[in-house]
Amino acid sequence: MTDQAFEQLLLRFTAAAEAGDGQAFAACFTPDGIYHDYIYGDHQGHADIAHMLVNLFRRDAGPDYRWEMRDPVCNGRIGYAWSLSSFTSQVPEFAGRSVVIDGMSRFGLRDGLICDYSESVNGGVAMAQLGVAAPRIEKVLQRWAKQLRERPAVQAYLQRPKGRWPGPAQ
Repeated sequence: MTDQAFEQLLLRFTAAAEAGDGQAFAACFTPDGIYHDYIYGDHQGHADIAHMLVNLFRRDAGPDYRWEMRDPVCNGRIGYAWSLSSFTSQVPEFAGRSVVIDGMSRFGLRDGLICDYSESVNGGVAMAQLGVAAPRIEKVLQRWAKQLRERPAVQAYLQRPKGRWPGPAQ
């Protein structure tokens, strides 16, 4: 995938997310594509990804949700972009509270589409803006730390001796 094609894919991806268009959002993915969401978990395939966007994400983030991908880079099979997003919470407990967050998005690419999406976002920043109580934030951060440590890539990293990085092709 060229840089220009990646930028066009990002525009379609974020426009569909902002519009709450689950079908258009899912169409940015390969049929077996996976969206790894740090709040809602993993969603695989067009139907599940569309469901996640419409029935989970947009339900909670509401109609004023905004998402921009900035500074995209792509080597043809992997793309990255810094993102900014904002919304007004629709979650009853936090309704009406405004949130803005930034993150780094990673796109696995195949056949001009996303086959694997994940992001690194400081969810603690979002929870602080929502007014989540400190004990609850700690519980969520402990769960996220456990999930991070359980990832196969992290396990392989932790088991590898220092200085034995297999290189970017791995």
